[in-house]
Amino acid sequence: MIATIELEQIKIYAYHGCYAEEQKVGNNFIVDITLRVESSLSASTDDIRNALNYVDVVGIVKEEMAQKSHLLENVVSRICTRIQSQFANFGLVGGSVRVAKMAPPVGVEMKCVAVKMEF
Repeated sequence: MIATIELEQIKIYAYHGCYAEEQKVGNNFIVDITLRVESSLSASTDDIRNALNYVDVVGIVKEEMAQKSHLLENVVSRICTRIQSQFANFGLVGGSVRVAKMAPPVGVEMKCVAVKMEF
């Protein structure tokens, strides 16, 4: 069985951006993650040791968001790479990571700018 695990609207304050002010003042970011996993073993055993633990996924997000980057593409790519590496043995078959900057300095009012990558 393939299960979809969704971590929605992880709110993090971080310091990503090309402008010096962004790297100094920071901004609010929202991270959304969707993971597709083969879940037969975890579903039948009811044992966290056989499951992709989403608490560990949040830990990866927090660590990668804490590292300053100029581009959202860099942040998203790092999160994807870490998730793929850390959970290769837990039935991970694919997913996506989306990071949204909530107040981008673009001179107009907008909800956010976001980058999403699939793996």
